[in-house]
Amino acid sequence: MEHKLEFAQRLRAAMQSAGLEPRPGVLLNLFNAKYWGRSVSFQAVSRWLRGEAIPEQDKLLVLAEILRVEPEVLRFGVKVRQSVQEHRQRWTDGVGYQDRETFDAFLRLPPAQRKFVRDLILTFAQPPADTDN
Repeated sequence: MEHKLEFAQRLRAAMQSAGLEPRPGVLLNLFNAKYWGRSVSFQAVSRWLRGEAIPEQDKLLVLAEILRVEPEVLRFGVKVRQSVQEHRQRWTDGVGYQDRETFDAFLRLPPAQRKFVRDLILTFAQPPADTDN
């Protein structure tokens, strides 16, 4: 339930940042003018703003476009975007040419061989067993 309330807070904040009053009627008119599917009701938009519901992905994309915010930030918050960027940065900075060449070769393997190589790598990645006698 808390994620719905957090979404509602982000939605209201995005509306305010866009210079809009965070009221259902305001969002309803903008949304229905832009949405290509079946119009949403006043009650649906009210539920989004009160933290009782989160719109489906197609509606979330339209909301993000209207409010000029990234869809993932609207849905999950800034921390998720930062986490994704850090993960991507690790791949960008930490993976050299030889590693990329190895990954490409791995992806060209048939599924059975990929499973074998994956299992082998995961075995080596495990911490060593305690060898105290």
